[in-house]
Amino acid sequence: MKENKINNFQDLSKIKFDNLNSNKEISNESSNNKIVQNLEAHFSNKGRAGKTVTIIKGFKGEKSDLKVFAKAIKNKFSVGGSVKNNEIIIQGNFRDKIIFFLNSLGHKVKRVGG
Repeated sequence: MKENKINNFQDLSKIKFDNLNSNKEISNESSNNKIVQNLEAHFSNKGRAGKTVTIIKGFKGEKSDLKVFAKAIKNKFSVGGSVKNNEIIIQGNFRDKIIFFLNSLGHKVKRVGG
């Protein structure tokens, strides 16, 4: 029995995998479970030795969902951060960019503070 060799990318593109979902199916599944959140975006540097942070408050849901939500924000803007006391703390002043990003996801975000 002769095996087919893959010589270029065109041959590779002809291979079909049955167990993989298409991107459309994945996006539809995630959009069906999406709940619109009423969030607040704060800017703070108090108690952090002058370092600025953006704090997202008002998330309602499970702690695991909050961590996934925070990870998506951190990956989008390539920044560090953490989740404490049901708040997402992002390192740096990314408040306006985060508000735009969250609004594009369908959430209602209120800008709080200076």
